[in-house]
Amino acid sequence: MPLQQNCPNKPSISHALTKGAKELRILFTSLWALCACVGPASAAVKGPLRAPHGAVASESALASQAGASLLKAGGNAIDAACATALALGVTNPHSSGIGGGGFALVYIAKEKKTYALDFRERAPSGIDPKMFFRDGKPDPKLSRQGGLAVAVPGEVLGLSELVKRWGKLPFAKCVAPAEKLARGYPATSGAAGMFNDVFGKSAFLAKVYSNKPPIAAGMMLKRPGLASTLAAIRRSGPDAYYKGAIAREIVETVRAAGGVMTEQDLLNYKTSDRVPLVLTYRGRRVYSMPPSSSGGIVIAEALGILERKIPDPKAIGHNSSAYLHVLAEALKHGFADRARHMGDTDFVEVPVAHLLDPKYHATLAAKVGETVLQKDQYGTPGANPDPPHDGGTTHLSVIDGEGNAVALTSTVNLWFGASLVTAKSGVVLNNQMDDFAIKPGVENAFRLLGTEKNAVAPNKRPLSSMSPTLVIDDTGVRVAVGGAGGPTIISGTLQVLLNIVDFGMDAQEASAAPRIHHQWMPETLAHEPEIVADVVQALAKRGHKLIERGHITKVNVVSRSEKGIEAAAEWRGEGEPAGY
Repeated sequence: MPLQQNCPNKPSISHALTKGAKELRILFTSLWALCACVGPASAAVKGPLRAPHGAVASESALASQAGASLLKAGGNAIDAACATALALGVTNPHSSGIGGGGFALVYIAKEKKTYALDFRERAPSGIDPKMFFRDGKPDPKLSRQGGLAVAVPGEVLGLSELVKRWGKLPFAKCVAPAEKLARGYPATSGAAGMFNDVFGKSAFLAKVYSNKPPIAAGMMLKRPGLASTLAAIRRSGPDAYYKGAIAREIVETVRAAGGVMTEQDLLNYKTSDRVPLVLTYRGRRVYSMPPSSSGGIVIAEALGILERKIPDPKAIGHNSSAYLHVLAEALKHGFADRARHMGDTDFVEVPVAHLLDPKYHATLAAKVGETVLQKDQYGTPGANPDPPHDGGTTHLSVIDGEGNAVALTSTVNLWFGASLVTAKSGVVLNNQMDDFAIKPGVENAFRLLGTEKNAVAPNKRPLSSMSPTLVIDDTGVRVAVGGAGGPTIISGTLQVLLNIVDFGMDAQEASAAPRIHHQWMPETLAHEPEIVADVVQALAKRGHKLIERGHITKVNVVSRSEKGIEAAAEWRGEGEPAGY
């Protein structure tokens, strides 16, 4: 049945920010209230966008169009992904930008090979875990706002590396659309509402834009400082960002706000090549990111359990109580292992082979019964922390006419990152340090658990929920997918993938279908309002503690079927796909 636009409750991130500064709390609450309600009513969705030469799906129509313009100019999926990511940093500064970082999965059709590039932020070299304590106790505000919250950004170098290695066009051409947007772009109704509602309550927002309220939909929003920065990057490449005046201003801004980043930290930043995780699911190969992403392993465990526990998904019924029960239990196993065993593999040992082992998945599947288990029965035993994140995140997916594909997720972590912006260069800085486990037993902003494996250390990357994922068969790439929304990235990405692979939905149907989320701890199963009442009641009888959420993550997906390349518009936001 068609979904209805619904905004009964704001997503529950605001509860995790109650210890933050009053101004930022007002900002976040207002943003969630607006963003949870924007987007076209899903009942009006007519079907996916279909494009013969390639398609881009992102959280901004303007950013998707920027990517599609690179395809029209002779570029490939990699060029389009770079242009889209940079444009998203202009139009959606609350979610991503050149002050952040991310992950990319790239499929090169002529090689029939998948690559993974990690351009996640790193902790500054001078960081010390004790810096996040006050009077002997961890202070979560220090990892969420101000200079200590900022990790060394990787976005500019990561995007330039992608284009250098696999693109067809010069990096400068990929930067140009974002530069043009920064000089002025029309506000959406959601952006205008956010701007007017929050501007007077937050001095920070006045530093991001040169505009003054009121702003109406269609009026031009301008970011002249960022436009000048992008122009410098277009002319001189990543050196313009990691050396010289821009780098100095980033460091000065961070240190003035209590941080320890140095110019040498920026100069020394390097991306990392990773070996993609891969497993076989119902005859297809599923590729996802390895640690320091946690999403790939959680998705792999869930798929391994589902394939064994539900051999015929259509027979059990899409979003039936029996189906959603197994899905929730599978997610809980994966998230339990995330909490106990994952971190940056450059610094700690993660039992990746064990967590991907089909025999292990079979063991977990055998544990899934008709009702929920005790919390300690999920995953592999290990360090089991007491109850202790990425909200400002964006994802884009691209498939081109040659069969190349990119799934790329980028973030500044929470909304508008650390609430710091460089005065001249207009760079919104991340608060990625909150993705570390500041101390086992202390929650980060998304109530995720962590152990010493995800502890703060110099030059280390924090664990992430970002989950760029590709599905490939003998004919080539079939699905490029990922999402935004902290740990719900993992569950949302998984469900859209399953909707296509298991239930034969087109990209739009797969995106629009209602979702659930469970992350092991807290012991609550979140569901969207469109999950029907009798299913919710049946899940409660199985022992699940249910909570209704206004919407669960934003997922951007492009797929390829017998009908061609198709991309979805995510009704939970204002994003629109574009194609050529």
